[in-house]
Formats: sequence, structure tokens, C-alpha cells
Amino acid sequence: MTISMDGRRFAAVADVVAGEIGTETVFTYHERAGEVWAEYAGGSIRRGCLVGTRDGDRLDFRYVQLNAEGQTSSGHCVTQVRVLADGRLELHESWAWESRPGDGTSVVREIP
Repeated sequence: MTISMDGRRFAAVADVVAGEIGTETVFTYHERAGEVWAEYAGGSIRRGCLVGTRDGDRLDFRYVQLNAEGQTSSGHCVTQVRVLADGRLELHESWAWESRPGDGTSVVREIP
């Protein structure tokens, strides 16, 4: 059974090397009919948005964000959704910038 991401909030478990997302960045996800989108902000991110699709436990989306210095950037992310023992969701992400060099991995966990 696929657990809906709609209305769930997430934060990174650690600051992301080569990225701008940190433990103070909070994501609020939405989901409907295979579409996913989220807004995020906090830490070094003033505002960010992502939009994409979900197929089972796999998300595929593009993101765009504005950092604290007023710079915009964008990229692509593929994510594996996992369910923790306590029922919260954890997202294992592989991402790459499209607006500048760099890529990496990150983990975000649902905020209780």
C-alpha cells in the first residue's frame, strides 16, 4: 500500500554537502493522482518549490529555489520513499543541479 505524502512535513536529517538544504529547511508536501509538489524554506533557503510525479515509492521531480543571498538555482531529484518503524516517511534522494555544477544525496525525514 502506498502512503500518501499529502500534508506531510519533512526536514533534512543532516546539512547537505554541495547543496543548500539543511536541518532548518522544512518541506511541506502535497500529492494528488500521481502528482507531487512541495514548498520549502528555512536555513539558507528563502523559498523553494518542487513539482513532479510519483510512481509507487519513487518520486521524480524538478526543484527551484531562492537562497539567502538572493541567488536562484534549479535541479532534478529522484527519491525513494521508505516507511520507518514508527510509520513516518523517510525520503532518500539523489539530486543534481541543472543550473550549476554539482550533485549529491540527502535524506529527509517526516517531522512528527
